[in-house]
Amino acid sequence: MELMKNFDDLKYKYSQLNVFEKIIVINGIIFIIGLLLGVAKISFLKDWFALPSQFSDFLWQPWSILTYGFLHGGLFHVLFNMLFLYYFARILLNLLNVKMVLNVYLLGIISGGLAFLAIYNLVPRNYLINTSSLVGASAGIRALLVFIVIYLPYTQIRIFTFNVKLLYVMYVIMFFDLVGLAGTNQGGNVAHFGGYLLGFIYAKQLQKGNDIGLGFQKFMDYLLSYFQSSPKKASRMKTVHKSKSKNMAGVDKKEFNSLNKQKQIDVILDKISKSGYDSLSAEEKEFLFKAGKD
Repeated sequence: MELMKNFDDLKYKYSQLNVFEKIIVINGIIFIIGLLLGVAKISFLKDWFALPSQFSDFLWQPWSILTYGFLHGGLFHVLFNMLFLYYFARILLNLLNVKMVLNVYLLGIISGGLAFLAIYNLVPRNYLINTSSLVGASAGIRALLVFIVIYLPYTQIRIFTFNVKLLYVMYVIMFFDLVGLAGTNQGGNVAHFGGYLLGFIYAKQLQKGNDIGLGFQKFMDYLLSYFQSSPKKASRMKTVHKSKSKNMAGVDKKEFNSLNKQKQIDVILDKISKSGYDSLSAEEKEFLFKAGKD
């Protein structure tokens, strides 16, 4: 009886998590299961859900183009990936709807997998470090990282006692990924650049008003049915209201124009944080887009 009560408590707590928190929990559970199977010398998870480098093997398990992103090769691998996933998703979920953020993440994983398959099946093997399969969510996380940097170029993070633009953090990570192309994790670093490319294209197209993930949305709706928040929590979610005001970010246009450029950007970002990106007018979106290019 006590066991059932504990299970119900865990089930309730799980239902209160957002989509990405649930994904983090699932990754953790899969990692623990993998460890237990490894002790028993059973390679079921890797054999069936890791992405094989040989295209002929991939054809027998096409689901692995996505499922490889839920497997990890070690404790630090899963730990750092999930920490980054939590942080980057948290930034984007304050501004964009959950389906769009999930689109970027999952399409980043798929794009990374396709890059891995392309390199290992088109480039002669004597130029590559032998890799039998690919695991890890890193490509999806790189997609989120570059998406934030392109779409929200003024995003900063706090390191110890000072703030640093996320752009510079991305440059450092990208540098190590580039160096890693000549290392033992060559296949993983190839996948990282597939994720970077997806995040870059997605953000650039969204700035133009094109959501390239809409074709993926039907699949997303099916997937989200397994991660829905409870009705009680859903009722507390932020509602986005589209503003019909001709003012710039709720400020009189004359007053807005009197501000310096950085303060104008801060006013618009404040509006996004309160009401979401969709609440911006076409003029405000155009202003933010041009500011991001400067």
